Amino acid sequence: MNYEVRGASLPHTKSTTINGSFEVPGDKSISHRALIFSSLANGVSEIDGISTGGDVRSTMSCLKQLGVKIEQTNGTVKVHGKGKFSFSPSREVLDAGNSGTTMRLLTGVLAGQKFESTINGDETLRKRPMQRIIDPLAQMGANIVPSYNSTAPLKIFPSDKLHGIRYELPLPSAQVKSSVLLAGMFAEGETTIVEPVESRDHTERMLKLNKVKTPSGFETKISCDYNVEPAKYDVAGDISSAAFFLAAAAILPNSSVTALGITLNPTRIGFLDVLEKMGAQVKVEKAREAAGEPIGDVTVSYSELNCIEIKGGLIPRLIDELPIIGVMAAFAQGETVVRDAHDLRRKESDRIVAVVDNLEAMGAEVEELDDGFIVHGTGKLNGAEINSYKDHRIAMAFAIAGLAAHGMTTIENAEWAQISYPEFFETLERLVVRN
Repeated sequence: MNYEVRGASLPHTKSTTINGSFEVPGDKSISHRALIFSSLANGVSEIDGISTGGDVRSTMSCLKQLGVKIEQTNGTVKVHGKGKFSFSPSREVLDAGNSGTTMRLLTGVLAGQKFESTINGDETLRKRPMQRIIDPLAQMGANIVPSYNSTAPLKIFPSDKLHGIRYELPLPSAQVKSSVLLAGMFAEGETTIVEPVESRDHTERMLKLNKVKTPSGFETKISCDYNVEPAKYDVAGDISSAAFFLAAAAILPNSSVTALGITLNPTRIGFLDVLEKMGAQVKVEKAREAAGEPIGDVTVSYSELNCIEIKGGLIPRLIDELPIIGVMAAFAQGETVVRDAHDLRRKESDRIVAVVDNLEAMGAEVEELDDGFIVHGTGKLNGAEINSYKDHRIAMAFAIAGLAAHGMTTIENAEWAQISYPEFFETLERLVVRN
């Protein structure tokens, strides 16, 4: 499916704005974890507001294959937890679809089971590196055999006994951290994760684990006597999904939108910090808490944007928002620099290449770096044919770029937006106002 976006700002055409309030699907990261932790509990858990995206459906499907009973009624998901040691072997290969979170987190759980499993994914997931979880899990005694190039499919064999380790992450990664912590629930002794820079902490919050700041980084511990309790989860709106419309309001004159009930977790709001530093008008209202996560309503209104440098500890707090930040940078005054974002090359696509190539196609002045990109803001883009690279965040980011560009933009393979946000184009069309 291709999607056409009519551009906004040719002098002889009507202007385009984006206005109104909107809700986004439940946070994808929280939804994955709520399903997995509920499955590990002894008893029934309820999840409200779960993500409607394809990635979370992949996690749900894998858990059902492992014998977990999951019911959906009127928007509420009930998970009949089996406890840590009562999963059933799947008769078929577990299919993680396009979801790296599904594969990496479930591998941590499967490493502690007493049966053999194989987990695979689609064409794009089979290109993503899995050595980052295999190394620490192997140190714990897990027996995992990947494909020849350390990618999926992963064959996970029963281990005689997992043992706790102290593992210092070479790069911050919530998925790697969570995979090792999950395996730590099955490992003799104590498992300690040390992060050089803090990454999203939904796992620690849900499991109520203590995180301690030390000279070497942020330490989190778990041991085999830890048992997950049944719970009620209210999943906050996904700030990574809201970011596309908030960015549109920041770059389209006379625009203002409000994202209702999105997560304000400090490890996730780097995008809001960047908006403010670039000069956008950002207002947070009705701050509250849901299931241990801070949430609120966020309004962003148009303002002339300035360039910014994004690097270091800020990167893990907005890694998923960097493609739309690249689009915003094209409308900012000056040179916006993104560094230390090596992980962009290991997402659903090489997002550095995807951002640079598509911005160039739209006439932007942009440079590719090994660990990021530089965008020289010119205040305009031209309509173009955009390659989504079968990556949901690229498809959505450049739909917003097309809205602000001169002329017509066509997003090839736009249907990949369904991976995280099936209602994206419907919401976009509802919020757009052509004056």
